[in-house]
Amino acid sequence: MGKDVAKQFLKNDDGNSAGIISLMSFLIITPLGQQKAGAFIPSTWLGASGLFSAMIVGIIAGRAYVYMRQHNWTIKMPAGVPPMVSDTFAALIPSLVIGVFFTLVALAFSVSSFGSFHQMIYSFIQTPLKNIGGSIWAMIFICFLEQLVWFFGIHGTNVIIPIVMPIWMSMDMQNLQAWKAGKPLPNITGYAFFNIVTWSGTALGLILLMLFFAKSKRYKTLGKLAVVPGLFGITEPAIFGTPLVLNFDFFVPFVFNNAVSVAIAYGLTKIGLVARFSGMQSVLGLPIGVIASCGGSVSIIVMQLVLQLVLSPLLWYPWFRMADNRAYAQEQAGTEK
Repeated sequence: MGKDVAKQFLKNDDGNSAGIISLMSFLIITPLGQQKAGAFIPSTWLGASGLFSAMIVGIIAGRAYVYMRQHNWTIKMPAGVPPMVSDTFAALIPSLVIGVFFTLVALAFSVSSFGSFHQMIYSFIQTPLKNIGGSIWAMIFICFLEQLVWFFGIHGTNVIIPIVMPIWMSMDMQNLQAWKAGKPLPNITGYAFFNIVTWSGTALGLILLMLFFAKSKRYKTLGKLAVVPGLFGITEPAIFGTPLVLNFDFFVPFVFNNAVSVAIAYGLTKIGLVARFSGMQSVLGLPIGVIASCGGSVSIIVMQLVLQLVLSPLLWYPWFRMADNRAYAQEQAGTEK
């Protein structure tokens, strides 16, 4: 985080120094565990529980580094000194100042009721956000909002999902840690759940209808062009070729299908018919079924196939049939003329 902040505000800085300072600051505020052999860094705050505090420390350390570099709080070396050496000396004063600051922060929280900065962030920010943003109702709302933005021509995935991604990914990390330890998985929803259930935006169902059931030449041709990319989760040919953007004929399925799939998947997981997701993140571009295997269970693969190959076409069918009949009638009228 600190590295990205520095690269954003400093044109001639690769951000490596800011990244190292951010890591140093994070370790400074992380309380040490004690054993007979000596002190050690516990893994408690190195996983999901420390995600938000790591982000906050990275932003603070990165912005402080940027401020000091912009105001020349640095040690300047002669012009003939290699950049690697001069950059190291330029980061010495920011390292010292930021390190002292976070040392004081760590000392202040060590005598507080929280015991550490991490515990305060977890108590006041991460836990409430998880309870709100990680609920099924929040995910259904995000699905609706994401697709609504898509409908107006804005990439909803890139605009909306980053807001809740830290919450969902922290839940995935909790599931991964439990899965590795052989314990029951604590969360049903998460970023992996969202990605697999809403894979391809459920637009593959529309593509299959075009390919196998379209009467109009327009939609049948589009189905042939879009089916291979669609099987790999690439649905832009269907989104912009239909088009689905600003097309009120497909407003209802385009905006609401993801939310319906998420609700059904949650229900099936809740009652135990489908296993909980391990939290492992899938690789973009994997074909249908293979991407679901990242969930860690055959039942998840079966559920994705049913959602994409059965439920999705059914949800699209009424609106597709009306649009296809209209297109077919227009083609027939054009042929007669």
